[in-house]
Amino acid sequence: MRIGIPKEIKTNENRVSLVPAGAEALVSAGHTVYVEKSAGEGSSFSDEQYVAVGAKILNTADEVWKEAEMIIKVKEPIAVEWPRMRKGQVIFTYFHYAADEKLTKAHLDSGAICIAYETVELTNGDLPLLIPMSEVAGRMAVQEGAKYLEKLYGGLGLLLGGVPGVQPANVVVLGGGIVGINAAKMAAGMGAKVTILDLSLPRLRYLSDVMPANVTLIHSNRHNVLEQIATADLVIGGVLIPGAKAPKLIRKEDLKLMKKGSVIVDVAIDQGGCVETIHATTHENPVYVVDDVIHYGVANMPGGVPRTSTLALTNATFPYALTLANKGWKKACKEDKALLKGLNVIDGKVTYQGVAEAFGMTYVAAETFLG
Repeated sequence: MRIGIPKEIKTNENRVSLVPAGAEALVSAGHTVYVEKSAGEGSSFSDEQYVAVGAKILNTADEVWKEAEMIIKVKEPIAVEWPRMRKGQVIFTYFHYAADEKLTKAHLDSGAICIAYETVELTNGDLPLLIPMSEVAGRMAVQEGAKYLEKLYGGLGLLLGGVPGVQPANVVVLGGGIVGINAAKMAAGMGAKVTILDLSLPRLRYLSDVMPANVTLIHSNRHNVLEQIATADLVIGGVLIPGAKAPKLIRKEDLKLMKKGSVIVDVAIDQGGCVETIHATTHENPVYVVDDVIHYGVANMPGGVPRTSTLALTNATFPYALTLANKGWKKACKEDKALLKGLNVIDGKVTYQGVAEAFGMTYVAAETFLG
């Protein structure tokens, strides 16, 4: 198979979808790997490293997309890339369709086969290709939230962990999944007072066994959310419904309950966010203020630490990419139920229930296309 690795072009996105070791493995398996010039530089991988393992460097994205039967990316193709997509081409990346109808329609119009990292799902419900970036984003959420609590950035002027004789900050984490647990670990480790809210009682029981003593666990409902955000210094949104829009747990009117200079970091922004007033921002302009509350909505948070993120992501994605290359998408998805759930768009049809429901589109089961 001819595999293309274009350079990521979202603002300040420095990750790359394949490291040289992965390229070497694909070439050894008989595949041809095309890498766009300087695609790996943001993650400290040089063109020479790719060439040394047998990959071919192409000067432009147009060339990579034209040559490739399968494109492997980190982030969804954005508007300038849409004309490069073509019927029958496999695109393997994060898409987060349910948050963007225009994006979804563009991919439907392309006729491409779009396999989404974020909906590849194991039989136990784990999302193996979302987990590594959720781990990074959860930890970064605390790092960024702590920064914007500084007075210099308009925050309350609080040190997250306080000092002896001074109360630590209150950190509220909405959602006890991968983002939530990593955010809570970081915040608790820094000495903050942490509260996690989650709908699942079994999950709360599990967290009670693994979280330190400065983490409180509360069942999530409207009353409890409002009560907690009223005293929060930092709120982290870590809510996820796989492949679907995140529920709005904090409404615009709720901001009036929050402290002036408090901070919201909504990691759920890729799926539309769990805060009504959140919109996607960039690493260049990461925050804005609504009703005296600082909002951080960077949609590609792990792109801020690309070396760590690239290695973590490709550790998880590469085995699936190799399977797709070796077997072709139909056979690979037919034999691997996790990959099957990654199929979101095939030949102009929506093949993931959550995406279809988000926009009132017709859903067609992916199995229909597998023969």
